[in-house]
Amino acid sequence: MRDAVFRRLTGVKKATFLEMQSVLEAAEERKKAHGGRPPTLPVRERLLMTLEYWREYRTYLHIAQGRGVSESSAWQSIRWCEDTLIKSGQFTLPGKKSLRESGRNYEVVLVDATETPVERPKKSNAAVIRARKDDTR
Repeated sequence: MRDAVFRRLTGVKKATFLEMQSVLEAAEERKKAHGGRPPTLPVRERLLMTLEYWREYRTYLHIAQGRGVSESSAWQSIRWCEDTLIKSGQFTLPGKKSLRESGRNYEVVLVDATETPVERPKKSNAAVIRARKDDTR
């Protein structure tokens, strides 16, 4: 697959993907040393599943059906990948201080999408048609 297509599909460059994969494989080796049941999917498939979740925000059920595993297995795999990549510290975004100190000017447009109350007309006695007492029987 070409680099441009791979990036459109996963949201990361191939080089970044390979770095993520090496971090996860090292963590998998440490996990295997402690024993336990081996995972159903290889590290590469679990990473692709995680990137698919991040990129498309599909449900665990849809992702699991595409890979032939259970929904809980998909959740566990994605959670493990996320936690392992966060703990590695190699894939973190810069903090607020480093962005302020970089000297770049950022232009931000905020859209307020909060709910606002709808103004409805007030009911008044003139607007309500009253029925005669005779007609209500």
